Amino acid sequence: MSTKTKQWGAIIVMIALFAMIAFVTNLCSPMAVIVKNQFGASNFLSQIGNYGNFIAYLIMGIPSGMLIKKFGYKKTSLIALAVGIIGILVQWASGKYGFGVYLIGAFISGFCMCMLNTVVNPMLNLLGGGGNKGNQLIQIGGVFNSAAAVAVYIIMGALIGEATKAKISDATPALLIALAIFVIGFIVILFTKIEEPQQPVEVKDSTTKDKYSAFSFRHFKLGILAIFLYGGIEVGTPTYIMQYLTSTPDAATPGIGMSGTIAGLIVAVYWLMMLIGRFIGGAIGSKVSSKAMVSTVSIAAIVLVLFGMFAPTSWMVNVPGIDWANVSVIWAEVPVGIFAFILVGLCTSVMWGAIFNLATEGLGKYTAIASGAFMTMVFGFAIMVGLQGAVADWTGNYMTSYVVVLACAAYILFYALVGSKNVNKDIPVE
Repeated sequence: MSTKTKQWGAIIVMIALFAMIAFVTNLCSPMAVIVKNQFGASNFLSQIGNYGNFIAYLIMGIPSGMLIKKFGYKKTSLIALAVGIIGILVQWASGKYGFGVYLIGAFISGFCMCMLNTVVNPMLNLLGGGGNKGNQLIQIGGVFNSAAAVAVYIIMGALIGEATKAKISDATPALLIALAIFVIGFIVILFTKIEEPQQPVEVKDSTTKDKYSAFSFRHFKLGILAIFLYGGIEVGTPTYIMQYLTSTPDAATPGIGMSGTIAGLIVAVYWLMMLIGRFIGGAIGSKVSSKAMVSTVSIAAIVLVLFGMFAPTSWMVNVPGIDWANVSVIWAEVPVGIFAFILVGLCTSVMWGAIFNLATEGLGKYTAIASGAFMTMVFGFAIMVGLQGAVADWTGNYMTSYVVVLACAAYILFYALVGSKNVNKDIPVE
């Protein structure tokens, strides 16, 4: 088998892992509707699955990078999938054993997601040779990531049905699908020969300690802050669209009282927008720089969020949703601001991969540990989603809560224009 063929085999496996990450991670947001109903949780507490999932990154980020350095990408991904199987089983059991068990399951699943992300992003970047090509491969992986996210919202929307009656037991089919994906993924990767990129070896004598690290690079430090805040846009936007659509008009934080099934199909369009954006990003990724990509979509996100927040809720527009069960398009009337929030999916589509590419560019031998540190900051997804929920509870208004999303987009624009420049090229990385 040629080296090129082996490389494509590795690329295909990494892209498949990218899809797995999205399927399990995005279970948390529609599950919040169930948690809110079954356990009587507030907007803030209903996101407990997201908190557990993403805070796990804080604990597992650096160890994930160390696992890669010690065992390589393939073995680390196998460890991650084994952990993921346990996490899904625990979440399924929470329907019987309660709220605390659900949190533990989400936390364990977070360990899995962190390890897989730590494997997938640097692997695709390295297989692409870094730069624009590396970014292109990450964006292509993102297409499949978004496709899996679309599937989750459609499946969960159908399973939830009427939001006020939803229970964790209703989500059993989706949890079993996730379990099957992990088991199949484990078997496929176990028997797939992956030609891993050789990692740079740090040569030191016993008396000399490297005075530099990934944190010696300003663009990396500012980059991990960007990814910390990025979660507020990617996850916060669709999460509170779902909450707004399913919340009743007389609730403490009022919405429009749409059924969970229809709301799930509508919110899935957000992830469909991400899929389309990533497809475009993958197609042009070798020609357009990560900096240009992030700058453009950040500006667009700021405009869309501002419009969504301040457009009168009386301005209604028909938004499409895809009913995959009947292979048909459904239409639902929602405030035009919600449609603007859905379009934000086009903007977030390329942010993750491009920010990772900018933050780790030029790190050389520090890349593996940097990737782990990068994943650690994903716990920011939980912080920002929780902060938005707290703002929604405090103001009693979902639209006002999007000020959190707005602030995150503004920082990412700053990072793309100013913070992403490598001003530490004098540091040796071989």
